[in-house]
Formats: sequence, C-alpha cells, structure tokens
Amino acid sequence: MATPIPLESAPPDLLHTDGTVGILKALADPMRLKILGFIAHPPKDNCCGPEICACDLEGYTGLTQPTVSHHMKVLTQAGLVCSQKQGRWMYYTVNTHVLESAIHLLQHLKPCHAE
Repeated sequence: MATPIPLESAPPDLLHTDGTVGILKALADPMRLKILGFIAHPPKDNCCGPEICACDLEGYTGLTQPTVSHHMKVLTQAGLVCSQKQGRWMYYTVNTHVLESAIHLLQHLKPCHAE
C-alpha cells in the first residue's frame, strides 16, 4: 500500500489559506480553463502582444461581455490572472507565480507508489 505524501510538505502559502479553495474553484470551470489557456498562449497574430484584451475574449469564447467579465473577475480574484486597465479596455496576463504554486500543491497530492 502506498504511503501518502504529508500535506505539510506542500507550499505553506497555498495550503493553509482560503486562496487555495478559490484557485481550485476557479480552475474547476471548463470555460475558465479555456480562457486561462487562451491567455497563457495568445495567438501569434494577437494585436496586443503578450496580453489579451477583454474584447479578444468575447470573440474567442462567444460569450457576452458581462459573462466574460464574471469569469475574469473569478480568475483575477483567485490570483491566476493579472489585469491592467488601459483606456477603456482591460488587458490580462497569466500570473505564473500563482499558477506554478497551484501546480506544486497538486503534485504533492499525487500518491506515491510502493516499489
């Protein structure tokens, strides 16, 4: 029988905060995962460079502006996405630090296999 890795060895800044739940809830929605992937890997012909404009998300997802805004609010509050307002548009980038911390936490949940 495999011995689980103690969760105490997981990143303390994620494990013992409400932020962990917010991150996992944000990632649990299929549309938010799709949006996060689009922001992480913008198309080469993107007009905004490495950032994604809110208007690009509406076209990509086919969702209305209020629905896109809701998803972006959840991703931003979870810390997975950084936002910056320029003029009348919001621009988004992935917060790689938070995403890498979540990946690290999930790796600690992976069971060990007895040899």
